[in-house]
Amino acid sequence: MRALLCLVVPLALAACKAPEKPAPPITQSTELVVITVDGPATYYHDAEGRHAGLEFDLAAMFAAEIGKSVRFVVVPRLSEVLPALHKHSAHLAAAGFTVTKLLSEPVYMGPIYHVVQHHVVYNSDYNPPRDIAGLAGKSVRAVAGNGYGAILRDWAQQAPGMSWSEEQAADEDALLGRLANGEIDAVLTNSSHLDVSRHFYPNLGSAFPLEGHAGLAWAFPIDADPWLLERAGVFFRRIAGDGTLDRLIDRYFGHMKRLTATDVETFLQKTQLVLPNFREYFRLAGEITGIDWRLLAALGYQESQWNPLATSPTGVRGLMMLTADTADRLMVTDRLDPRQSILAGSRYFADLKDQLDSVPEPDRTWLALAAYNLGMGHLQGGRQLARSLKLDPNSWAAMKKMLPLMSRPEYAARLKSGAARGGEAVILTENIRTYYQILSRVEPPARPSYPAPRLNVTVEKPSPG
Repeated sequence: MRALLCLVVPLALAACKAPEKPAPPITQSTELVVITVDGPATYYHDAEGRHAGLEFDLAAMFAAEIGKSVRFVVVPRLSEVLPALHKHSAHLAAAGFTVTKLLSEPVYMGPIYHVVQHHVVYNSDYNPPRDIAGLAGKSVRAVAGNGYGAILRDWAQQAPGMSWSEEQAADEDALLGRLANGEIDAVLTNSSHLDVSRHFYPNLGSAFPLEGHAGLAWAFPIDADPWLLERAGVFFRRIAGDGTLDRLIDRYFGHMKRLTATDVETFLQKTQLVLPNFREYFRLAGEITGIDWRLLAALGYQESQWNPLATSPTGVRGLMMLTADTADRLMVTDRLDPRQSILAGSRYFADLKDQLDSVPEPDRTWLALAAYNLGMGHLQGGRQLARSLKLDPNSWAAMKKMLPLMSRPEYAARLKSGAARGGEAVILTENIRTYYQILSRVEPPARPSYPAPRLNVTVEKPSPG
């Protein structure tokens, strides 16, 4: 893992109302205070109403490692984060900052934990600008607080007539929505935000990337306690070394690039035109199994695109694509009856999850989805093979690298169940994860299907000033 970076970068103060009292020195405090913003790449409430986000998970884990509870201060705009940190309102800022010298107030940047690339994003309903000169006469926006203003100012000199501004927002989501609606011409953002936004705005694309890559890191006050900086370095080296960091990044971003814009657009259309015909059945299945109905609906879409008459060449049939044996075991009298198919397929999926009860969530859910396609026998064989290869059989990030190997003769020979199309199971599972994420945004929430981890977490949102 990269060593702790002591990069000092300056930043312009912006008016905001941070918490009234500064955070006490970390060595005298029982809690780690972390300032952040709402956003799909930082902190948010997930499909089941729990706190989530890569920054949230990392900061909560770090607090537990240093023996502190954690208090998140969620401010409404990214531009308020570093000024609040400068006033010592928090011990660190976890808000998706890139390591750059374009910020203006002195801060230390911690270890790089994720590498991204910056892109000029455009609305694909129009012709894309191919380079900076192509931005002439265009309106270009970026979120204030991440140092993009200096870049846009320089571009305006190279592209006559280009208008630009830094917008006051938590993150790029609102700006990208305006771009998708045709209100502005382009947005400067990073690849993580672009990947997430494509699931909700399929008409967005990259006009061109900026040269080089950027690293995401936490920001600390310039006079941060050396003990805290050292422990942060130790923490990131540990989670990089034991695979925890890879698993977290995979949880939030690992499935992002599987679907095309056409796939997403078709899915969004069918959520309005087709899903209403079956929504009550999925909701009932969710009540019976305790699994979020939206996950079950995502599974059903991947299996048949919600077509109750779907039939495969191998004889798998119905909306949830049940085999004859599975249907008989679950006492289904008509696999083409959507109600019977949805209830039975959901019960089958719940049974697969039960068989993986030693696996922690959310990996347990992803592995059960793979088993729905692959069969539990093949999945368990794959998990045994993973152990022999010194991979974690409980980690979806590890298993999705290993499962495609099951079709290769040299590995299939070591499996009691024989060769299997493990690569297909990976693709289907990743697609379902994306469909579930989209449904979680466009459909009402459901009760949790698995308990939130026990973390000593407090979240507060200061009143706007």
